[in-house]
Amino acid sequence: MAPWWARSLRARVTLIATAVAALVLIPVGIVGVVAGRSMVTASVFGQTRDAAERVAFEMRGGSLPTGAAIPVPIPSVDLIQVVGPGGRLMASSDAARNLPPLSDVRPTAGNRIVNTTTCLPTECVHLTAVRVSLFDDSPVVYAGRSTPEVLSTRILEVVVFGEVALLIALAGWATWLVTGRALRPVATMRTELDAVHAGDLSHRVIEPPGDDEVAQLARSINGTLARLEHSAEQQRQFASDASHELRTPIAGLRAQLESAQLYPDDTDIEALVDSALRDTDRLEAIISDLLLLARIGSRVDVVKEPVDLADLVRQELAVRSDKLPVQTDLTEGVMVEGVRLQLARVLTNLLDNAQRHAEQTVRVEVGREPGPGAGTGAGTGAGTAVLAVENDGVEISVGDRERIFERFTRLDAARDRDSGGTGLGLAIARDVALAHRGQICVEDCAGGARFVLRLPAVDRQPR
Repeated sequence: MAPWWARSLRARVTLIATAVAALVLIPVGIVGVVAGRSMVTASVFGQTRDAAERVAFEMRGGSLPTGAAIPVPIPSVDLIQVVGPGGRLMASSDAARNLPPLSDVRPTAGNRIVNTTTCLPTECVHLTAVRVSLFDDSPVVYAGRSTPEVLSTRILEVVVFGEVALLIALAGWATWLVTGRALRPVATMRTELDAVHAGDLSHRVIEPPGDDEVAQLARSINGTLARLEHSAEQQRQFASDASHELRTPIAGLRAQLESAQLYPDDTDIEALVDSALRDTDRLEAIISDLLLLARIGSRVDVVKEPVDLADLVRQELAVRSDKLPVQTDLTEGVMVEGVRLQLARVLTNLLDNAQRHAEQTVRVEVGREPGPGAGTGAGTGAGTAVLAVENDGVEISVGDRERIFERFTRLDAARDRDSGGTGLGLAIARDVALAHRGQICVEDCAGGARFVLRLPAVDRQPR
């Protein structure tokens, strides 16, 4: 079983935020401690140096009598001694009167000021040694003060890292609260999604206000649910339509067989067989189209090949026996990458549809549309291949131009003339177009209906 923090996004985010805060604040704390110590040390040595310089200046001017108590120029620097050659104590402040020499460090003529630390029997001292003159026997002034507690103990580190630990804890706590608040809508959406089931896809999750990632997620979930609901409704409608379409020939076949069973002497066996075969053919056609719809788009890339649309049209027309003549306007060399049998099925379905609805003429066109920016020298590829099938029959209204591509859809005006079709031809054409990254639609034309298939064109030649 995974640890608790691995099962909670909130916990993982909090741990990450805490780790980041630690990685940032701990180095900052170390730098702060070092900088603080350096600033305090510099301030202490600045005071001791100023005090030693003043005493040395008074000695050079002769205003400081030898043997007398040295007045303290800076109250915090109370340990002052003047030491002559050989370590002889010449003068001192009251606080340093009974102390041995504060240090044995003697500045040189080239470096007449030296900062140092030393430890006496009772305390440690920060002090500055200043050489009074450049002569070899020059006395040295020592001015010092007790080492501040912030330097002599670890109190600075304790305070700084205590604050760092507090800030890290606050960062983790704040992240926990903020993350919980941010993920609360997600938990609500999860609960609402758990209530959705296949029998009722009408439920939607609550969309939080704003346009952040959570709001976008809620809109995406609702969009997905809407598509699922629409798809489920289509599946139910398809199942209902398919059942109706299959029931009609089965009912007709059953009625004929029952009639033959009841009245065997009055039954024309040859007519019965012919009628039964027609119903069987219709059943077979519907089932074959349903199986084709189920297969379209599955592993299409495995059997794709370059197809010349003009050659495809010529081959298809050569094996057809249509009642109306088919006029052609074919542009040579318009190549697409696709499944030849499926593209031929699209052409067959469009021609069958045109032959059923045409008055006198059916027309097939193959052409190419240039891609965006053609002629500008930018290079746009092969453009778009266009296959159009047109008839001079009844024009399709704008409101029906999308509906006719749905399965088992027939326009009311065409039901009487649409005998022999399964109601799946245009649905198959649309699914094949989508599986080949193209589209099929109905466009305006001068009297009649015009179906246009557009596919990505390629430059390859047929094999």
